[in-house]
Amino acid sequence: MVPPRCRHYFTGRADRAHYRTRRYDFIGSPRHLPLVRAFLDTCAAERDRDYRYLFTLLGSELAANALTHSRSGERLGTYTLACTRSRDGLRLTCRDQGARNHRTTAVGQRSYLAPDPAGLDPHAESGRGLALLDTLASAWGDNGQSDYRQVWFFLAYDLTDNPWNTTA
Repeated sequence: MVPPRCRHYFTGRADRAHYRTRRYDFIGSPRHLPLVRAFLDTCAAERDRDYRYLFTLLGSELAANALTHSRSGERLGTYTLACTRSRDGLRLTCRDQGARNHRTTAVGQRSYLAPDPAGLDPHAESGRGLALLDTLASAWGDNGQSDYRQVWFFLAYDLTDNPWNTTA
């Protein structure tokens, strides 16, 4: 299923630590989410356990949103995850196949995503993904184009001021 040239993307080891960008196209099925998590965990393999967990959690939310809210989750759908490493942290971008309603964004018009204000309520049935991103990522955003959505987040290596860090 994974081409030999990309197998090291899923090992969970930092055997090829000096990457700048890793990109992989995933089949739009929830059955492939364990492969997504392996990819994300391997992207953060050089970091400590908390960082790896948090990066994988936030990246999994982007993948789940692509499956749930875009054509990527339909039959024959795909989505792409691209991880870029910098001196200060990791940036993950998820590019999906656009809105399920097949609406296109007019030139010059944008529709940006916003987290659900009640998304972190323990009793909420949905809306947690963007609320988690908004709370735990160092920065996040999207391109505002519903017909070619790209959602990204940046997670700084230093989690000192991050709400995830409970030792502060």
